[in-house]
Amino acid sequence: MAVTIYHNPDCGTSRNTLAMIRQSGVEPEIVEYLQTPPDRATVLRLVADAGLSLRQALRQKDTPFDALGLGDLARGDNELLDAVMRFPILLNRPFVVTPLGTRLCRPSELVLDILENPDIGPFTKEDGEVVIDGEGRRVGDN
Repeated sequence: MAVTIYHNPDCGTSRNTLAMIRQSGVEPEIVEYLQTPPDRATVLRLVADAGLSLRQALRQKDTPFDALGLGDLARGDNELLDAVMRFPILLNRPFVVTPLGTRLCRPSELVLDILENPDIGPFTKEDGEVVIDGEGRRVGDN
């Protein structure tokens, strides 16, 4: 199964997502998007395939979002996309692409919905939050 993750190794959510992909038995293509930013068409495709608007895919925390006035709803997609091209950190992460779909994996366990093998066994995030318990049940699922 071909899997691509748009990854920031400094982000715990991104690291947890990558760990779940690997625990599923897949070694993904890793695109460190701050070092190798996706082009405009790729950003638009990721966002659309994930069922998001460009505005929904923007990251506000620890970015120039406020300084650039991107919270102004009068700013259209072209302006938002121009900002992402200048400052790739504005694109939220991690986006994951698999044959089963594309997701912005926030929280990281959303990746399980698009993995061929979501039964990855017990998994605990870096911060100690249990995602899958010792019996293979997703915590929080009914």
